[in-house]
Amino acid sequence: MNTNLTLMSMLPEHLLLLGIVLLLGMEIVGKGVRAALLVAVAAVAAAAGAAFWLYLTDFNGIPFPGQFSVNHSSLVAKFIVLLLAVPVLLISRDDFEGGEFPALILSSLYGVCLLISADSFLTMFLGLELMSLPVYALVLLAYRRVESAEAALKYLVLGGAASAMFLMGVSLLYGMTGSTEISAFASGLLATDIMSRAAVALILLAFFLKGAVVPFHAWAPDAYEGASVPVTAFMATIVKAGVMFAVVRLFANVPIVSPIVELVAIFPLISIVWSNIAAMKQQSLRRMIAYSSIAHAGYMFYALLGVGEGQMQAVTFYLLTYGVLNVLAFAALPPHANDAERDRLDTLKGLWHRNPFAAIMIAIAMLSLAGLPPFPGFVAKFLIFKNVLTAGYTTYAVIGLVGSYIGIYFYLRVIQVMFMTGGGVAAGEAPLSLATPSQPAAGAQPARLDAFAQVAILMCLALTVWLMVAPGRVLGGV
Repeated sequence: MNTNLTLMSMLPEHLLLLGIVLLLGMEIVGKGVRAALLVAVAAVAAAAGAAFWLYLTDFNGIPFPGQFSVNHSSLVAKFIVLLLAVPVLLISRDDFEGGEFPALILSSLYGVCLLISADSFLTMFLGLELMSLPVYALVLLAYRRVESAEAALKYLVLGGAASAMFLMGVSLLYGMTGSTEISAFASGLLATDIMSRAAVALILLAFFLKGAVVPFHAWAPDAYEGASVPVTAFMATIVKAGVMFAVVRLFANVPIVSPIVELVAIFPLISIVWSNIAAMKQQSLRRMIAYSSIAHAGYMFYALLGVGEGQMQAVTFYLLTYGVLNVLAFAALPPHANDAERDRLDTLKGLWHRNPFAAIMIAIAMLSLAGLPPFPGFVAKFLIFKNVLTAGYTTYAVIGLVGSYIGIYFYLRVIQVMFMTGGGVAAGEAPLSLATPSQPAAGAQPARLDAFAQVAILMCLALTVWLMVAPGRVLGGV
């Protein structure tokens, strides 16, 4: 084994591992607990920088043949995931104290990075579990409402079912091909025997479960609602990104045929339509984002209908755009003494009058997630449907496009609540702004955004403007 090749190929993973060791050491000795968040941010930023540097140097490496490899696409994917993790960590300061939260986040990120570079189903399964297991604990960690324990259990059951289904599919595929390398999946896609098709279907359905695609979404909204804001942001962006990059790695450059085409088209289509309709009646912002996340998973799985370079470009741009805007919405969400009240849409009533900056940031996120021009969400959806049309699935593209218009309603509903209802300070909330806040109203809890949340907002805003102004630069780098 070439030690230098291994160190270089896994440099982002090694930096994350170093951060985990430091955080655990700080917890054991009981010193520097307040600096845990800074250590985690530094480790993730360093890992993202390492992935970007390796990308710039056009690094390719196979430290473990048949198990783990690094190439252009995987480095881009790692950079995006690690970049999105930085603002998620920054907005967690008010919700978590100590090193437990950052240590679990870094552990999950380590699994995501393994997942992205996996060349075998064994490595892929290891990455999936390392990504998922910390999240089960994260859902329960803040415990700000009684629903948290139930949400964590439901998320654990969903994850366990997905893992069992994945392993069953891999077992069948190994029985038919004699290989655990992910290249065997391409053979299964093109095979006509019932066992190979069953294996492919089970693996695909496992990823539907991990991505919360209808009808495998049932408890995902409960998990999103029961978790704290930073954890919900992490699940909606990083976990979703890890799943989708793994799926694209499986389907890369492999044309799919019937009946797998119907699976890839119909379930995501139902996910788009059903989730957009279900989101309309939600009174919880996190639950609404959960249904929005389910719909967006449908859009991204739709990209699998196409083949070639356009598939990876569409999914990568969509994940970056979707992730940045979700984190922006959560970062700008006004703090509140009561977590359940903070989550209610009614709490956002008149936000424009109380805090114009926060209202504008959330509005930008909502308009872009709705896919309206000139925001980057429009370009992201355009690339997805262009990829489907190029592959010749015109009917599926048209139906999916019509389904996406349904979702505009609930995004605009959030804007209507913020801008077109009366002002005043909500109970438990004080006026806040990007600058130093004014004195809170009598009886209100201090509710200002700290410096870390402000940095997260500005970081997401800068990325949003970049994606809106120069989407070609992003696509050219994929």
